[in-house]
Amino acid sequence: MEDELGEIEDACEHTGIYSIIISTFPGCLHTFYGKGVCMALSCGLIGLASCGKTVIFKAITATRVSSISTSDMNRLVIKVPDQRIEKLVEMYHPHKIVPTTLEIVDIPGLSVRSGGEGNGFRLLGHIKNVDALIHVVRCFEDGNIPFEHETIDPVRDIETVDLELMVADSTTLENKINRLAKKLRMGDKDAVRDNAACEKVLAGIRQGVPARRQGLTASEMASIYDCNLVSVKPVLYIANIKLAEESYSEHVARLKGIADVEHTEMIVVRGKDEADITDLEPEEQKEFLRDLGLEESSMERLVHAAYRTLNLITFFTVGEDEVHAWTCRRGDKAPVAAGKIHTDMEKGFIRIEVISYDDLIRMGSEAAVAKAGRKRVESREYQVQDGDTVMVLFNKGK
Repeated sequence: MEDELGEIEDACEHTGIYSIIISTFPGCLHTFYGKGVCMALSCGLIGLASCGKTVIFKAITATRVSSISTSDMNRLVIKVPDQRIEKLVEMYHPHKIVPTTLEIVDIPGLSVRSGGEGNGFRLLGHIKNVDALIHVVRCFEDGNIPFEHETIDPVRDIETVDLELMVADSTTLENKINRLAKKLRMGDKDAVRDNAACEKVLAGIRQGVPARRQGLTASEMASIYDCNLVSVKPVLYIANIKLAEESYSEHVARLKGIADVEHTEMIVVRGKDEADITDLEPEEQKEFLRDLGLEESSMERLVHAAYRTLNLITFFTVGEDEVHAWTCRRGDKAPVAAGKIHTDMEKGFIRIEVISYDDLIRMGSEAAVAKAGRKRVESREYQVQDGDTVMVLFNKGK
């Protein structure tokens, strides 16, 4: 990553111009840190013990779990297949290709037999370190596979996991409220605002409502940002089933109902079947998926769901040296998108020249698009759109 950043800095220093392509999918999510460094977004698999998380992990990552196990958990950074990257590579023949990536962390499951609330997640700190949660919920009946409860009940299981998250958040919020007490007595306006937000979220949690379901405003989210609450993290649900007919079961329907209430996504995965095919060749995997009635793998469906839930798009830097995938939020203005590559691009932003991805592929080159009059010049107020190709002009001295 340091070498890549160095190459970008060198190019910027000499030209002040960088090429970007924006597109929605395929791709994965990223968290951006500091001076232009882009890290893979980390998603934590959570759920009750024996819900099938590790099987789902294998299905999603298409890898043998044993090859990347640690003493605490399984984790893997996966490269996400992207047909757009393949098209761009055919056009630019770059020396280097950097696809979007996603880190999947299989966090040890919560056991209701571990001693009650507050004791379930041995590695709650690892949940704090991920950007989003993928909650695996068991939606199949099988007496041969032990489970935490004698019955299958997705609503109960989700409430059990949410309770554990809220117990941790209660302690965090109470600690912050105590820290704000002195500033409150001094009449600090920021402290008054932050305390009000913390008290509101804490009250909701005490009523059994996770922070993510409390409809918090942008200001309230800013006030609790440093708390790094685990119940505020975005959640996607995976219904883990064994048989095709279970896709239409009452268990899956109830889980879908919860996802709808939370305005999030749910995908159905035949965990064991998809995990079993990870050792097959790619073409054999596709054929097997077709036999299961699936057009996409669980990984592809998960990425689609994540993008819709988190309102994200993927963009690319392109050229003969490198084709590189990045990510920003839908609605980000051009300077913000440019800043994902390097903060200097956002600070010194001047303008962008825009070409749609479709035009670029259809006409075969940037020069052909420009000749056809399809290249546009946009200001800093322009919101990047799906499929935009943009050339960023900026002043590095700012």
